[in-house]
Amino acid sequence: MKNVLDPSQNRVVIIGGGPGGYEAALVAAQLGGDVMLVERSRAGGAAVVTDVVPSKSLIATAEVMVDLGQAEELGIRLVEEDSDGQPREDDGRAAVRADLEAINARIHRLAGAQADDIRDALAAAGIKLIKGTGTLVGDRRVDIVEENGTEYTLDADTVLVAVGAHPRELPTAVPDGERILTWTQLYDLTELPEHLVVVGSGVTGAEFASAYNALGAKVTLVSSRDRVLPGQDEDAAEVLEQAFRRRGMTVLSRSRAESVERDDDGVVVTLADGRRVKASHCLMAVGSIPNTEELGLDAAGVQTEDSGHIVVDGVSRTSAPGVYAAGDCTNVMPLASVAAMQGRIAMWHALGDAVSPLKLRNVASNVFTAPEIATVGMQQAAYDDNRHDIETVMQPLQTNPRAKMQGITDGFVKIYARRGSGSVLGGVVVGPKASELIMPLTMAVENRLTVDQLSASFVVYPSLSGSLAEAARRLHHRGG
Repeated sequence: MKNVLDPSQNRVVIIGGGPGGYEAALVAAQLGGDVMLVERSRAGGAAVVTDVVPSKSLIATAEVMVDLGQAEELGIRLVEEDSDGQPREDDGRAAVRADLEAINARIHRLAGAQADDIRDALAAAGIKLIKGTGTLVGDRRVDIVEENGTEYTLDADTVLVAVGAHPRELPTAVPDGERILTWTQLYDLTELPEHLVVVGSGVTGAEFASAYNALGAKVTLVSSRDRVLPGQDEDAAEVLEQAFRRRGMTVLSRSRAESVERDDDGVVVTLADGRRVKASHCLMAVGSIPNTEELGLDAAGVQTEDSGHIVVDGVSRTSAPGVYAAGDCTNVMPLASVAAMQGRIAMWHALGDAVSPLKLRNVASNVFTAPEIATVGMQQAAYDDNRHDIETVMQPLQTNPRAKMQGITDGFVKIYARRGSGSVLGGVVVGPKASELIMPLTMAVENRLTVDQLSASFVVYPSLSGSLAEAARRLHHRGG
């Protein structure tokens, strides 16, 4: 795209280099803006350095361990051999273990490489990357303090705040980085925890509990609700919890953690009902807090919620003229994909390009557990309130021929459609690589396709995606 703006009249200052910030920067540079990106850590922000990239790299390793655990069912025997290449005279089975020090070293390398790639892309686009912090001090003015101590003020035509969030800490369970941990501190461990207690059964807690269980640690998941993943599809959460328990994980439902303390060789987690759980390590996964304190938002007239989240509209505008916000510091879904789209939309709007407001109904999300849980569009709660207008079907993966070949026993496909027209309104996929299988449903929701159009599309046989078409056909029969 040809730059059509005068950079001297379109200075864009972006505070925060995560997905919302760097994606916005690339769009602004493409549209001809004079772009300055302020980031206190590395390009990519916490999403790349301590959050999304590291956690999903750990989970990718855990997925291999899950596959190895199912190998015997597929007729594969892991045999330990002696120096002559002959099977040892024991039970003929080889032990597979996770080398956490090597796993975490690889995670750090991957995160660093991704940060470098983003930095290089920003530099190639002509964006000035400033390592330091930025604070709003008035009408589109930003005070900069660089890492080396240099201070100055930037006047901007457009400001984007994309400062992200950090793990919430409880005063009765203060992380020490050794035994009581947040999810940003896990990657410094050199040995697999003997017994890990995960406090919090939301997405973050469930993902790490699943991963460390697969890697071979004893895991206890403490949930204050009656089931894991209280914000997700109930059928999906039930399948996941059953899988957790079958793999030996202890799930303590309706159990609130009162405190976590160090003892001589580990931690003691005290529950509200007086029970005590002794373990080697504890991961606190009790939510996050936006990094909006001491950012000068009040002085700039930027409205925030009581939680500290910045209030934005559909095109990422705040209450202050010329100031936009994106990502986990806003009152919108805390997903990297949403943050990136918020940032792009902000720049398209600010720099006069064609733009449509953010459509949250079309957002696909995934819980990276084993099995994965992917969702898009309308979900169970909305269906329960509108059963006369909406129909649904759930197709178990166990009946899928490819699933049988791969030894997949947990999972399903669920589709929600408008009664009469058959328009696809949403869906859920539970199973291995659900994050990939959700794409056809995402396209159907985005483009308002019908179940008949979805089922008329050819699918490979055998394939897991065949269950999507089969579920769609079942809805056609129901619609008459």
